[in-house]
Parts: sequence; C-alpha cells; structure tokens
Amino acid sequence: MTQEDRRARKARRRAQNRDAKGEDAKAPRSERTRRARDEQKDQMGTASTRDRRVAPEARDLRQSGKSGKAGASLPKLGVRGTLLFLWRQLTSMQTALFLLLLLAIAAVPGSLYPQRNVDASKTEQYISEHGSWAKFLDTLGFFDVFSSVWFSAIYLLLFVSLVGCVIPRLGVHLRQIRSRPPRTPSRLRRFAGFTRVELPGADVEAVTARAAKALKRSRYRTDVLEEKGGARSVTSERGYLRETGNLLFHVALLGVLVGVAAGGLFQYRGQITVVEGEGFSNSLAEYDSFEQGAWYDSSKLPSFRFTLDDFRAEYDTSSNEHRFGQPKKFEADVTVDDPDKADEYSKTLRVNQPLHVQGTTMYLLGNGYAPEVTVKDPEGNVVAEGPIITIPSGDTGYTSQLVIKAPDAQPKQMAVVGFFLPTGVIDEKGPHSEFPGLVNPQLALTVYNGDLGLDDGVPKNAYQVDVSSLTPVADSDGNQSLVSLTPGDSTKLADGSSISFDGVKRYAAFDIKRDPFQVFTLVMALSAVLGLVLSLFVPRRRVWVRAVPSAHGVVLEVAGLARSDDDRLVEDVQALAERLADSASPTSDPSSADSPSSDSSSSDSSSPDSPRPAPEPPETDSSQSKPSHEGPLQ
Repeated sequence: MTQEDRRARKARRRAQNRDAKGEDAKAPRSERTRRARDEQKDQMGTASTRDRRVAPEARDLRQSGKSGKAGASLPKLGVRGTLLFLWRQLTSMQTALFLLLLLAIAAVPGSLYPQRNVDASKTEQYISEHGSWAKFLDTLGFFDVFSSVWFSAIYLLLFVSLVGCVIPRLGVHLRQIRSRPPRTPSRLRRFAGFTRVELPGADVEAVTARAAKALKRSRYRTDVLEEKGGARSVTSERGYLRETGNLLFHVALLGVLVGVAAGGLFQYRGQITVVEGEGFSNSLAEYDSFEQGAWYDSSKLPSFRFTLDDFRAEYDTSSNEHRFGQPKKFEADVTVDDPDKADEYSKTLRVNQPLHVQGTTMYLLGNGYAPEVTVKDPEGNVVAEGPIITIPSGDTGYTSQLVIKAPDAQPKQMAVVGFFLPTGVIDEKGPHSEFPGLVNPQLALTVYNGDLGLDDGVPKNAYQVDVSSLTPVADSDGNQSLVSLTPGDSTKLADGSSISFDGVKRYAAFDIKRDPFQVFTLVMALSAVLGLVLSLFVPRRRVWVRAVPSAHGVVLEVAGLARSDDDRLVEDVQALAERLADSASPTSDPSSADSPSSDSSSSDSSSPDSPRPAPEPPETDSSQSKPSHEGPLQ
C-alpha cells in the first residue's frame, strides 16, 4: 500500500466520523448510547483478531532469538549500575526493618546458651555435658554470640543501611521545613471538611488576615496568596513534627548502635568475691575474672578500694510452701576509699542499687556462705585455714558445695570435698539444707589423698576437683570417712589429719563495669522512644482558606487534607469556618475573632474618616448566612 492510499483512507475515515457525529447529535440519547456500545465491541473484536494475528510472529521471533522491534531486550546494568542497585536495596527502609528483625533473632542464642564473656566455667561445663552437639554450636559461635562474625556482619549492615536511609531523608525534611506551604488548590470541594459560607458585607483582606492569625495560633505554617478576580487564599500546613519524630527515632537508633559498639571497645568488666571483713583493691590481680575492650588500656584502672563490712540477707518464713525460704532482701555495707574524695564514706548496696565510683559501676551480683575451716595434714602442719567460699547448688535451702585443695600437705596432697548446710539435715536423701538461713549450720565432708594435678601447668577451676584419681581416707574399719561437723567441732582422721569447723561468714559477689558510653546510649534509647511517640501520635495536615469577593460581600471556602490518620480534621475545619463566619458578621467588630469582648462602635467613631460598615443587604433566606458543610466528592 502506497503513501497516497494511506492518506486517502485516513481522509475517508475522518469524513465518516464527522458524518457519524452529526447523526449522533440528531439521534436520541438512547440511540447514541447503543451505537457507542456497538463500536466498542467492534474495536475489542478487531484488537483480539490483531493479537491472534501477531502472536505467532512474536512467538517465532522469541524462538529464533532474533531481536528487533517486536522483541525488545532489557539494557545491561554493568558494574556501576549493579552496585548502585545493590546500594539502593541496602538503604531502603524495608531492608533496614528486615535487618533489625534479623539482629533481634540473632541475639536469641545469647540468652539461651551460656556465654564465655559472662561465665567461662559454666560454658565449658555445658560443652562437656552436651558432647558433639555443643561442640558444633561452639563452632558456629553460639557461646560467643555478640562477638561472632555473623552477628557483627548483621550489626554492620544494619548500621550502613540506617545511615544510607536517614541522611537523604534528613536533607529532604530540612528543605521541606524551610519551604513555603503548597499553593491552594483551585477546587477545594474535593477535600475533607469542605465548608462554604457567604459573608455579606465582609472584606476579603480582613477575612484572610483573621484566618492566617487563627491558623498561626494553632501552630500552622501559613502563607497568604493573591488569586485571580481579587480573591485571596491562606495555605497552611502543620505536623512536620511527625516526620521529625520518625527521623529522630532512626537517628537515635543509630546512636544506640554507635554507643553499644563504642562501649564494647572502651569498656572493662570483671567479677570479684569478697568475704565479710575483707577488702578489695581495684587491680587486675584482685579480679576472679576480667574482660576488657579492644581499645581499653588496663594499666589505667581507677585506683579505688572498699571493704565489705557486713552482708545481710532476709528470707521468707511464712507458712506458704511456695514462698517459704524465698529471699526478701540482700544488703551489703561497704566502706569506700575514693582518691577523688578526702575522706572514706559508707554505702549500702542492694539489688539494682549499685555503687558509682570514679566512673565505675559496682553491682551486687550474688552471695553465699564462707565457713571458717582449718585443715592439718598427718604431720600436724596447717595446710588450709580461713573462710572457704562455697558455691550454692541451686536449691532453695542454699545447700552449697565446698572444695578445699591442699597441695602443700605431707606426705601426700589433700583434697576436702563436701557440702555446707545452713540448716542441715542428713537423712535418706543425703545431706541437704531445708532453709537458707543459718539455723543449724553443718559441714558434711570427705577427705582424699593423691596428686591434685596442679603441677601440670594447666589452669584449674578453684571450686572443682577431680576425685576419680584420688584415694579417699578410710576410717578404722576401712570404710570411707564421712565427716559431719557443727561450728566449734573438730575431728581427727585415721591417717592423722584433722579438720576443725571454726565459724561461718558470708560473702558477696560483685560485678564491676566501666562503660564511658553508657549515658550516651541511654540518652539515645530515650530519644528513640520520644521519636516513636511523635511519629505515631502527631497528625500531619493541610488547611486552606479562600475568600472570594461577591456582589454582597465575600464567599468563604475552607477545606483540609490529612497526610496521615486524622479523625478530627473534618471537625476542626468546620469549626474554623464557623469561627471565621462569626467574626466577620456585620454586627461584630472585624477583630472579634481575636478579642470577642471588643466594642465595634468605639472603633467606628474613633475617626471621622474611617469607613462605615456596609449597609445590611435586603432580607434573604437565613440559610445563606449559615455554613454549608460538604464532604469530599466521591
């Protein structure tokens, strides 16, 4: 088909369309509707036929792999485009939320399994008890969760994602705050709470001035605009605090991540055990366990000291079997020697009431009993003496395990193993305590001889001993000696060694921690909560007021737009329209919206040249002077 044929066909088609339109104009409305429906069906049929005709060709092109107008291929991203795509995916809000959820899930094993940085001995005991499964978990880092590679990777990805997400939004938000409110739409009837009021005798400038002042009092950012035909409008907007709160939440979350990470680098933490009457000096040698951040210098430990004067514990003695023996109060009285202060001072530590000294926080972590025991070897040498720290076994009666190692005993090394019972009972269940208080203290002990394995050069747990390679001390009948002592008792064994029970003291366990970013992290966490509250409960809205001059005065139009869930917008828009209508009535002063009690007659008579109010219009329908409320068009 030539070009002239195509042009002729188009001309004939245009002529036919003009003739059809002329006939349609003369035809009844039902006939025009029927013709339009028939033409639509014909077009649908033609399109389906054309699709069926083109489909095989497109299918052949796809099968042959040929490229052309019928089969367009996507452009290649390239290295730069791929990196840009990955960066945009990483810095999206969806990715940040996913990484935050993933970080919370990754932290769960840290609560389920013992961690080496908290209790290394308990962790090793768990691994030895659970065999190959525990070793597999250890390989994955489940006992060092918060220092594992996978947890650190999630942590860093979340940090990068939040930085890339927050910084662009922060710039956009700052530009929006400095910009003017958007222009008033031409048709306010489409928006929420649309209200139209006729104000006879009102002035356009006075109405818009009152509207701007009223909106500013309600914390709106306003702008007065000149429009066609002498009309004026007030555009206003508020609620930027919502986006500010959203950004504050994300910035504070970044601050929390920074504070936790920096605190881990510059902090130190250690655990100590102090018996009543004894003291502690803040040095590495005094700690039972000590951990420090990668960037902390342990030579700069604060030089404070304290003495544990007294430890008090109070337990429930009620007849309720579920509450009997439950702890009610733990208190530790200490005397602190702080070089920053001239004199020593006393302080009572309680649970969740720590001691703060030289930037270090000391928490009351635990407590127990330290029976005073004296052990002599068969040659009469004192090989162990003083308060021995016992480890509670976990029952409500505070049945505690006691281990004494005497590597200097002669002719063989000695080990004393047994239990301390605050309220001791020895029956068919074995030695146990029925109440955690000191009602009937007892020692139930067994003595062993042999090599303790302390000379191997391998660190050993001071509160555990392997008795499988030791020989128990027998009595005169050849049976294993079982020693039961109360305070003041002593006994001599068949091999010539002796044990005496001299008294009981209490000990307290403390956790000492220094984190210079702790306050910063707390402030960021509270800021995140504040930002979340603002982003959830501050509505963002826009309100427009237009005053159009009319033959009898002014036509007032008010409408609003909610940028978030805002149930009170319609009510507030209508209330604003009613206030403006009342203040602009001819019988009141134009400034009555600001000062309802002002006298309009005094202002009118103050100057002979002042304009008089416009004469009242003739009587009209009362509905014209009342606001008409119309919702948004559907």
